Amino acid sequence: MTYQDLAAVQSGMTREEVVTMLGKPPGSYHWNENRGNENRVTGENSTADVLREDYHYSDGQNDLYVALADGKVEGTHIREGYNPGDDSIMFAGVFQFFFLRLAIFFGCLGIFMNLFRGEILDRSLHFYFLAPIRREVLMAGKFLAGLLATCVIFVTSELLQTIAFLWHFPPSVRDVYLYHNHGLENAAIYLGVTALACVGYGAFFLVAGMLFRNPILPAAAILIWEGINPFLPGILKHFSVIYYLKSLCPVNIPSAPDIPPILALLVSNSDPVSAPAAVLGIMIVALIALYASSIQVRRMEINYTSE
Repeated sequence: MTYQDLAAVQSGMTREEVVTMLGKPPGSYHWNENRGNENRVTGENSTADVLREDYHYSDGQNDLYVALADGKVEGTHIREGYNPGDDSIMFAGVFQFFFLRLAIFFGCLGIFMNLFRGEILDRSLHFYFLAPIRREVLMAGKFLAGLLATCVIFVTSELLQTIAFLWHFPPSVRDVYLYHNHGLENAAIYLGVTALACVGYGAFFLVAGMLFRNPILPAAAILIWEGINPFLPGILKHFSVIYYLKSLCPVNIPSAPDIPPILALLVSNSDPVSAPAAVLGIMIVALIALYASSIQVRRMEINYTSE
């Protein structure tokens, strides 16, 4: 059965003609419907039971739905099985709302927040401070170690997600999407955005781990700040990681006409910046956080008894 066979089904064909052309349907539904009829001569209305049937066919890529009434085709509907455009929008939604805002956010929280806090709780930070190196160098080394770990984890995860996303397409559709519809370019951008997210969130949580004993409070504050970013004034939006990450995402998520205005703000990026400005913005935000960390690490005093 091919797509041309599915498209050849026309209204008015009988049940037997459909079965002869396409075979017995793998899935079908039957029910009686009470319909009203008007006699054009007398103008009287009458009702009659009509046998309704729905047949479902598929050629492995496209689905055909055939609606029959009293053994004759009333209408058909073909749904394409592979639609890279719609699937890429769904992938963009999962990437922005789950991967960036939750997976990477809490992953960086767990790794960077414990770079110094974990050493304090284990009572081992003094060994690092006794080493003949500047504390700023120690802080930079720990940050790079955390950045390497998070990039390996989440960039690899994003690469596997992209492979899984493309896996269900047939080779012809996959090649068209990758090489003619910017699919390969979008995949590379997603990997770059993932790495930049690790840089931005890592720098934030590194300084938060130095300043606060309880990680719940700074994590909740940063999560709320990132969440309300679409509602902030223009100048305050720039002090957020998600603002620049959304500007770098290659696929815009369209909002439905009936979506509430608040949800529409979360979906859309009303005031995006250019890609170079977004990358520079994340780097500046990260450098500010790292500078604050370097000041804090110079002033840090170890007192295990208070922990």
